[in-house]
Amino acid sequence: MASTALRVELSPLTLADEEEFCALVRVSAELHHPWMQLPSTPEEFRVWMRRFEDGSNLGFLIRVRETGVAAGSVNINSVIRGRYQGASLGYAAFAPSAGQGYITEGITAAMGYAFTELRLHRLEACIQPGNKASLAVVQRLGFHFEGVSPDYLYIDGQWRDHERWAVTAPKPWTPDPSLPAA
Repeated sequence: MASTALRVELSPLTLADEEEFCALVRVSAELHHPWMQLPSTPEEFRVWMRRFEDGSNLGFLIRVRETGVAAGSVNINSVIRGRYQGASLGYAAFAPSAGQGYITEGITAAMGYAFTELRLHRLEACIQPGNKASLAVVQRLGFHFEGVSPDYLYIDGQWRDHERWAVTAPKPWTPDPSLPAA
């Protein structure tokens, strides 16, 4: 699933990852606050994993190839077919590996998977305006700014504005069969 040029690979997130994932979320609490809330207990993790059951959301750990260590996670969320052919990305670094470029590489791998294997045409990332590190990642990867969505997501007890960034598949692009002919 990942290019050999990348130092990371995507590993599908499974229930077997519960202990590792929750432990990394707990040690990353300061890094993630107030930008996101990820499951940090076994119960929260099991509930959260249900979102991946129907295939409209896909979750991956970003693992460092050399060590197998989970450096972060990336999700391809809310896959929509038909005339849209798109999804949204969610991603998070884990504090022990933050700042080493692994998230950028993991999102690069996820984009490749989304545009080739899933044959999506468009990916969006919605990011709180104050999350400078996350904004830098999408800018580095060629996403373009589309606007601000007020009160977009409920995080940490309040509705938070998000900037909307998007990128489309490189050409030539092979459409998914669900794309209408006209």
